[in-house]
Amino acid sequence: MKRASVSLKERLERDGVDVSEAGSSVQETPWFVRALQAISGWLAAVFLLGFIALGAMFVLESTSTAAALGLLMIGAAYAVLQMPPGDFKEHLALAASLAGQMLVAWALVDALGEASANFWWVLLGLQVALALVMPSLTHRAFSAFAASLALYLALAESVAAPDVASGMLLLALTAIWLNEFRWPLHLRAMQAWGYGLLLGLLAIQTMEHFGQSLLLGRYYPNDMLAWLGPWLGDALGTLALLLLLGHVFRRGERRVARSVQAITYVSAVVLMLVSLQAHGLSHGVVVVTLGFAIGNRLVMGLGALLLLLSIGSYYYWLDATLLTKALILFILGGLLLSLRWALRRWWRGIAPADESHGEGEGTQP
Repeated sequence: MKRASVSLKERLERDGVDVSEAGSSVQETPWFVRALQAISGWLAAVFLLGFIALGAMFVLESTSTAAALGLLMIGAAYAVLQMPPGDFKEHLALAASLAGQMLVAWALVDALGEASANFWWVLLGLQVALALVMPSLTHRAFSAFAASLALYLALAESVAAPDVASGMLLLALTAIWLNEFRWPLHLRAMQAWGYGLLLGLLAIQTMEHFGQSLLLGRYYPNDMLAWLGPWLGDALGTLALLLLLGHVFRRGERRVARSVQAITYVSAVVLMLVSLQAHGLSHGVVVVTLGFAIGNRLVMGLGALLLLLSIGSYYYWLDATLLTKALILFILGGLLLSLRWALRRWWRGIAPADESHGEGEGTQP
């Protein structure tokens, strides 16, 4: 037993995880001190950028100068983040990087003439690069969030199918969260990417559920994939759910019977058919299931919020009277309570059989 623990400690140290007593005894800075340092960093950044803007208004008149200054500020933010960590420097660098990104975006709009699909694709590439390169968890989460919005706008402008972005983001964040422990050195970075993509998905679904668009009222109902977009997004969400269920069945502590697996997969397909009417329902179910599978309550809570948004928006936009809606809610509540009662009876019925079966196996020679 001692040899196994030493081996585990050596493996953790080789992967970059500090398990020494000195590393474990370091106390974390209180949250209110960190919040004060973050606010101070943003205030310092605002005053610094305001001072620069007063003497450099001519920069906006030149596309190349604006792009060069923006890239220079992003590089300076990267250099600051390479220094010893601190909340003040981290938020100061984030504010400087955001200002540099806005200058680059201004130069792109000036060069392209408008915020077209090419503009959003370029911004998507920039945000992906920053999410991969920047040595700051806050910056990586923000860049992942901005990349998700850029993907939504790029698909909306290019093929008029912004709903496909939700399915693609769901696939990406499912893959990230299921593999967060595969590379211990990049554990925190993967978590930052996962939270950023999840917040981006939540922002997109919130706008869609309230009947708004990130394009400020611009819709293209007759373009290529406009009519297929919502259904394709739900299909991608169902694919993410099937991959998640397969991962749970393969890596779970208990072996699940094939009949139960088949019923689960059929239920996922039924959920996709239901999502064809209540768009986004499958997305919330996937995120809730993902949070339960990885034991992350924050992910589970955000998934519950997505689920409530999809159900609430479907209820609000349903073309029916209030009496009909009330009857539907009453029937659904009764069905859910009946389903809970049936599942508890079924689970109690199979538990003794499993225990007796295990005892029988243990008594065999």
